[in-house]
Amino acid sequence: MKATKLTFFGGVREIGGNKILLEDEDTKVFVDFGMSFAGEDRYFSGYLTPRGVNGAGDYLEFDLLPKLEGLYAKQMIKNTDIRHVSPSIDAVILSHPHMDHIGYLQFIDESIPVYCGECTKSIIDAMQESGRINLGQHDFHTFRTGRKMRIGELEIVPIHVDHSVPGAYGFIIETSNGSIVYSGDFRTHGTMAKMTQEFAMKACESDPFAMISEGTRVCPKESHAVHSEAKVKTESNQIVANTSKLVIVAFYSRDIDRFRTFYEIAKDNDRKFVIAIKLAHLLWKLKDDPVLNIPDVMSDDDILFYKKRKKTGEFAETDYYGWERPFLEKAVNFDYVHGNQQKVLYNLDLVGFAELIDVRPLSGGHFIHSMSEPFSEEDIDEEVMHMWLNHFGLRFHQIHASGHCPTNDLKDIINQIQPRRVIPIHTEYPELFRKWPSKSDVMIVEKGATYSFK
Repeated sequence: MKATKLTFFGGVREIGGNKILLEDEDTKVFVDFGMSFAGEDRYFSGYLTPRGVNGAGDYLEFDLLPKLEGLYAKQMIKNTDIRHVSPSIDAVILSHPHMDHIGYLQFIDESIPVYCGECTKSIIDAMQESGRINLGQHDFHTFRTGRKMRIGELEIVPIHVDHSVPGAYGFIIETSNGSIVYSGDFRTHGTMAKMTQEFAMKACESDPFAMISEGTRVCPKESHAVHSEAKVKTESNQIVANTSKLVIVAFYSRDIDRFRTFYEIAKDNDRKFVIAIKLAHLLWKLKDDPVLNIPDVMSDDDILFYKKRKKTGEFAETDYYGWERPFLEKAVNFDYVHGNQQKVLYNLDLVGFAELIDVRPLSGGHFIHSMSEPFSEEDIDEEVMHMWLNHFGLRFHQIHASGHCPTNDLKDIINQIQPRRVIPIHTEYPELFRKWPSKSDVMIVEKGATYSFK
């Protein structure tokens, strides 16, 4: 019997960037293939960005991608010293649709099958249709929780977990040498905490010889309070209920729980919830999901869409992309928000702060910052954010429920699963796992190194 091998090409001493190669007998799969925010920040900043014309070349130069044959599309490596050969990877398996888990999929040979949850596929489709990302045209195979998948010698069981994006999964992977558990990203304090508990129970039953565990919040001192979604609603509602001024809220665009929280707050306070067209587009794509219970944004009178000035600046239909046009009938602009500041709850992306110049919020309004994960493609510099808020006289409120387990919750989950060894990734402080009382050995891995299990 051959050894089962794991090679960690990302997620090592960094938050995100997960790229894990699993080899068993003659089967090779990647578990996640994510963007490295920290890695890119070391070499690229502002206008200095990787050149699209060079495919994967700029990323390979700085070891942001693994230097492997049989993985990349031919056009992505034409200016590199990597030889293009027929794919030697049997599949890529995605845990959830955050960029630090899917972002480098764009470089992979499109003939390699990609497995992901049905909801993840819908979110990827929405993001690609709106032009926010281009991950390529892959051979997607979708699943839901508990549906076993056979890929070569591997049997893989996806089990849903609660996270700050819908359709997140952990995996129980049955290899020739026993089972490996992969946590993906998860939490126990969200609205669907029971999903994470189900994952932990199933993972324990598999008697894993290894658990690859995220550790986002594991650090010498956790810097942010970990609220529940219920507490986010309670504290935010107090702000909205006790002001006649404009309330602006920023949250991650794929955090459907957070959308639902502020949607309910707007309704409870007789305010219209004005959301970005790109969020409306995503919600429309997900409206038929049997689990998510998303309102029909097109017919719901409590929801309006915000349209920015584009091209001519006159809000002509031809100024907008085809995917945006179905939403224009219910769309309002800065004049409406300015004239109805006491009657709306306004969702504004951080990268869209320039809209405040047109909206002209009255001084004394409120800005609820409902996001705080360490890295995101939707963030701006904190100092810049506060310069804008101070300029317009907006009061800042930090109210957030993390998408990741705090340290104590993570300890409890690992102790419940009882793997023989824990492999910390998606963390900057893997050594801290060794300070916990646990029956599991802690295995610290290095980037690019291969580890064998038999």
